[in-house]
Amino acid sequence: MQGDKIPYKMLSLDPFSTWMGIEILECEVGRCKVGMKVRGDMLNSMGKAHGGISYTLADTAFGFTANTHGKYAVSIETSINHIEALEEGDYLVADCTIEKVNNKLGFNIIEVKREDELVALFKGVVYRTQKDWT
Repeated sequence: MQGDKIPYKMLSLDPFSTWMGIEILECEVGRCKVGMKVRGDMLNSMGKAHGGISYTLADTAFGFTANTHGKYAVSIETSINHIEALEEGDYLVADCTIEKVNNKLGFNIIEVKREDELVALFKGVVYRTQKDWT
């Protein structure tokens, strides 16, 4: 399967990301950009977006990008820095580019932005299996 088509297949098989309203904005081998709008049912007890919202968006961009090389890739370590609070109605974009990849591991940095403002920074490591996407 062509690498730039894999994220579309992954999204079609992912009910959680679909429920989140995540959409693929751009995709090519080694890079994927996704976006979503923060809804009222995504807010925490303080009226701000739950931290899991930006985490999930970044994690989805991370997973999609890591799999564009045609092999199943699964995360083995992730972390996020929440920089700004998010509000209902904010449109978020997560842009992931593979920083380094070898036969077994991939290292990614994902920026989550609200317009031009950096609101979260996500880092992740994937293990690349030998199983091909079909």
